[in-house]
Amino acid sequence: MTRLFNDPTAFADEALEGFAAAHRRWVRPVTGGVVRAGATPAGQVAVVIGGGSGHYPAFSGLVGRGLAHGAAVGNVFASPSAQQIRSVARAAHGGAGVLLMYGNYAGDVLHFGQAAERLTSEGVPARTFAVTDDISSAGPEEAAKRRGIAGDLPVFKAAAAAAERGADLEEVLAVAEHANARTRSFGIAFSGCTLPGADHPLFTVPEARMAVGLGIHGEPGIGEEGLPTADEAARLLVTSLLAELPADVASPEGSRAAVILNGLGSVKYEELFVVYRTVSRLLTEAGVEIVDPEVGELVTSFDMAGISLTLTWLDEELESLWRASADTPAYRKGALDTPEEPAPLISAEEAVDDLTVPASSAESRESAAVALAALEAVAATVDTHAEELGRIDAVAGDGDHGIGMQRGSTAARQAAADAHALGAGAGTLLTRAGDAWADKAGGTSGALWGTILRALGTALGDQVRPDAARVSEGVTRAKDGVMRLGGAEVGDKTMVDVLVPFADTLAAAVADGSPLTAAWDRAATAAEEAAVATADLLPRKGRARPHAEKSLGTPDAGAHSLALITRAVHGVLTDNH
Repeated sequence: MTRLFNDPTAFADEALEGFAAAHRRWVRPVTGGVVRAGATPAGQVAVVIGGGSGHYPAFSGLVGRGLAHGAAVGNVFASPSAQQIRSVARAAHGGAGVLLMYGNYAGDVLHFGQAAERLTSEGVPARTFAVTDDISSAGPEEAAKRRGIAGDLPVFKAAAAAAERGADLEEVLAVAEHANARTRSFGIAFSGCTLPGADHPLFTVPEARMAVGLGIHGEPGIGEEGLPTADEAARLLVTSLLAELPADVASPEGSRAAVILNGLGSVKYEELFVVYRTVSRLLTEAGVEIVDPEVGELVTSFDMAGISLTLTWLDEELESLWRASADTPAYRKGALDTPEEPAPLISAEEAVDDLTVPASSAESRESAAVALAALEAVAATVDTHAEELGRIDAVAGDGDHGIGMQRGSTAARQAAADAHALGAGAGTLLTRAGDAWADKAGGTSGALWGTILRALGTALGDQVRPDAARVSEGVTRAKDGVMRLGGAEVGDKTMVDVLVPFADTLAAAVADGSPLTAAWDRAATAAEEAAVATADLLPRKGRARPHAEKSLGTPDAGAHSLALITRAVHGVLTDNH
C-alpha cells in the first residue's frame, strides 16, 4: 500500500513537484505536467504523452531526448484535463505541430480530443493517438476498444524517434499507427493496488490464485487461475501473445520482436529475471529473434503485484526506431552526442482574467446565488457518498469515481463562490464552475460534468431570470453534449441511462405547465428509478466493459451519482421557491 503521503488529494501534484525537482537535467515543470529541459528544436514535431498518476515511469519519466517532448499528468488514475494537456502541448510546441499520445481509456480520449480541437483552433496543429495493445480487454475483431498498457512505451518511442529524425506531423502519426498495429500485451496479477489514503486494495485475489488479463488502473483481471510457478507464468504470457499475431506477420518463425517484461509495482526485479529466462527461451524456440529486450518497471500501477509481457513485431523501420537512442529520467538507450539547446523563456499566455466577470442583470445575479447553493449541495452530497461511489465503481472499474467526483465538485463549488463574489450572473457562474470541475477532476466524469455545467450556463446566460423552460433547455443541451462527447447511448450502463430520462421527463413536465420545482421533482424521481435499473445492464462503454459480467447486480457509479445530485438540487430549488 501507499504509506508516505500528506493529503491524499494532493498526492499527484506533490509527486510531480518532487519528480521535477529531482530531474532538472531532463525536465522542467509547466502547468499540467512537464516538458523537456531543453527547447523542442524549431520545426520538429512535439510528441506529448500523458495520463493519470500512479504509473511511473509513465508518463513523466519518459520525457527527454529521443522520447517524449512533454507529459501531461492527471490525478491518480485519472486523465489530465484538456486545459492541462493544452498547457503542456503549447510549452512543448516547436512550430511543427503536436501529436498527443495516451492509453485508450474513455477519460483520456475525451480530454486529449478536446485539447487537440482547442490547440488546432489556436493555430497549433494537433493530432491524437490512443495505444490499444492489451489483448485481454477485447477480441481482435474489436481491437480499437482495447486498453493501452505497457505497449505505450514502444509506440511512444517509435513516434518520438520518427519526430527526432524530422518526420512531419502526419508521418509521425502514421508511425504511431504502424507501431501500435504490431504491438500486443498481456498481463497477470497476484494482488491489487491500494491508492493513497485508502485502507484496502481496489481488488483482491484469493490465496494461491492469480488474476489474468488485468488493467493498469486497479481493474480486476478478466479471469482467475491457480497461482503459477515462474516458468508457468512465462509460458502463459508467451503462448497468449503468440496466439495472436499482427495481420502482416505470417509466423513467429524468422520474425524479430522488441520484448518488454514489465513489473507493475511490487514484483522484484530478481523475480522478473526468473520469469524472463523462460520468456526468452520460449520465444527463441518459437523462432523469434529478440531485439533489445527491456525487463523492469516501465508502466506500473502503484503497488500492484503483477507482470505483463509486450511484444512489438519489428520490420526494418520499427527496429531502427526501437534501437534509436533516448535519454530520459527513467529510460535511456544508446548515446546522444548533439548538445541540447537551452529552452527559451516562454512568453506568458493571455490568461483569462479571473478577477472580472461579464456584465449581468440583477435577476441573473439572484439566480446565480441559487446556482451556487445548488453546487454547494452537490459537493456536500458527493462528500457524503464518496466512499459508496468508490465501492460501486470498484466492482468492475478502478474505484476512483468517488474521489474524482469529490475533486470536481469541490473545485466547482469554489469557482462558483469566487464568481459569485465578483457579481457574476448565473451563466458565467455555471460556466466557470464547469471549467473548474473538468480541470480538477480529470477523467471521464470530469469531462462530462464540465460539459453539463457549461451547457446549463450557456442556456441560462447572464441577462435574464431563468424560467423553467430555459432551465429545461439547458438540461437538454447538457444531455446532447454528453452523448455527443462520450459516444454513449441509453443501455450502455453509463450516466446517460439517467441523464436521458431526467432531461426528457423534465422537458415533458415543463411542457405540461408544471413549475420548475415540481417538474424537477418528477425528473429526479425518474433519474432515481433509472439509476437503480442500471444494475440489470451490462456495460458497453468505459473501463467496466471488459468486466461486464462482474457488474451485474450493481448500478453504474456515474448513473448513481447523477441521480443523487438531481435529488440534492431539488432540495435547493424547494428551499428557494
